[in-house]
Amino acid sequence: MNKISFFLLLLLSLPVISRAQSYDIIIKGGHVIDPKNNINGIMDVAITGDKIAQLAKSIPAGQGKQVIDAAGLYVTPGIIDIHGHVFAGTTPDGDLSNGFSALPPDGFTFRVGVTTIVDAGGAGSKSFPEFKKNIIDRSQTRVLAFLNISSEGMRGDEYSVYQQDVKFMDPQLAASAAKEYKDYIVGIKVAHFHKSDFIAVDRALEAGKLANIPVMIDFGGSKPRLSIEDLFMKRLRPGDIFTHTYGQILETKESIVDLETGKLKPFVLAARKRGVIFDVGHGGGSFTYSQALPATKAGFYPETISTDLHTGSMNGAMKDMLNVMSKFMALNMDLQSVITASTWAAAKAIKHEELGHISVGANADVAILNLRKGKFGFYDVARYKSEGTEKLECEVTIKGGKIVYDLNARSMPLPSKP
Repeated sequence: MNKISFFLLLLLSLPVISRAQSYDIIIKGGHVIDPKNNINGIMDVAITGDKIAQLAKSIPAGQGKQVIDAAGLYVTPGIIDIHGHVFAGTTPDGDLSNGFSALPPDGFTFRVGVTTIVDAGGAGSKSFPEFKKNIIDRSQTRVLAFLNISSEGMRGDEYSVYQQDVKFMDPQLAASAAKEYKDYIVGIKVAHFHKSDFIAVDRALEAGKLANIPVMIDFGGSKPRLSIEDLFMKRLRPGDIFTHTYGQILETKESIVDLETGKLKPFVLAARKRGVIFDVGHGGGSFTYSQALPATKAGFYPETISTDLHTGSMNGAMKDMLNVMSKFMALNMDLQSVITASTWAAAKAIKHEELGHISVGANADVAILNLRKGKFGFYDVARYKSEGTEKLECEVTIKGGKIVYDLNARSMPLPSKP
């Protein structure tokens, strides 16, 4: 063989070598549900570095350094929980703000496919730098935040001076912090205000307008009750978020379903048409079947599914994100809609549309889920039981191209010897 022929042969062989392992990870044979891109079918997904590199009907396994067999499983974007409480700490009166009631994110996210969690008001403008240093910067989970309108956040119990005295609720201060930390703060949160006055809501909305970000409203808790029709139709803007949609605390919070007629109140549908986003925020006391059953029978499902994760909800009726998602499937919300509400719709709600999808070039945040069939029980905060035939379980979670959770060693090669 002459030199020219040799070098031609060498050049022709180079692409073959590079193609042999073009990708870091290939997820093969899974049923991909990617609502943004209208994908709902069996496909392979390839990852290079921290990005999605390719989606195709078939990608040769030999092109991947690591191959995950996802046959019989669902492959979705990394799940986004827009209402959690992860400002964990040891401050004696911290509660959900650097206290014992909040949870460290990494222990409660990856095992249920969650790659992004949004802390819902644990930190205010004064405490946010500590939250960033202790939690955001130290977590593998992507942690974002709704900034509390109170500068002290959710410090103390919900009746504490920090959450009731409006002197802590400075819209200019909150908006300034939101702008300073715009990469992490996705909105303003108001919660736990127990006076029959809209002042806390109005100040949160003012901060939201100043920073051009949405507001998440945890509403109610006052005697006499304030009008949710007034809240929905006169105050909230398109894109603002009403959380605890299916909660029922009759003495202090008006509910979306009229219990006398069992029907959804007409202005709730009008609010949805206005662009108000209705979020689950299950929590330890904010989901009841007395609201959810008639509302969902009327077709009123949530735009976004979230947990309100904290120590008071994780061992109760809520449990975790996949349990809440499965609970809505038992309420006849179809799987694709449940995935949408937990990924792409959530990303849009927090205005982080770089998340929540499996587009080529997107962040390689992926959940691989098993849809178990059987007889499963769910219950609400009033301990009313419901049953379902399907339940989601996380097999593998990939965050930024790294496998961060693997329930059944699906990403591990079989050993030649023990």
